[in-house]
Amino acid sequence: MFIEWLKHRKATSLGVASGILAGLVAITPAAGVVKTDGALVMGALASGICYLAITLKNRLAYDDSLDVFGIHGVAGIGGSLILTFFIRSSWMEDASARAGGTWTIWQQLDVQATAVMIAIVYAALLSFLLLIVVNKTFGFA
Repeated sequence: MFIEWLKHRKATSLGVASGILAGLVAITPAAGVVKTDGALVMGALASGICYLAITLKNRLAYDDSLDVFGIHGVAGIGGSLILTFFIRSSWMEDASARAGGTWTIWQQLDVQATAVMIAIVYAALLSFLLLIVVNKTFGFA
């Protein structure tokens, strides 16, 4: 709502709902490891990142019905990475103990980025496999 108001001097109900959804998607991977203040910052950052992603989609004119990737994909990826900087200190202390004494934010970011890449590759491969199966079974018009 704030981004739309700043940019266009008006807010739309779609913009409000999209911002809320982006915040909720971003905090989902972090729900158990960040505090409330971190969740609020993550939601605000996700809204901005998603707004930029949707703006880019409009400029590039690619098909993204209902801005599904622009909100769900971008906010999920962003939330998974951003949570690293808002993890509770008690969680990091526990991770340090399990890792043998040290565990840094950068090590956690590496874990998060690896998990994001695995999810992207998995989704791409499975989507491609489904595309082949549907094409062989029913064909595309």
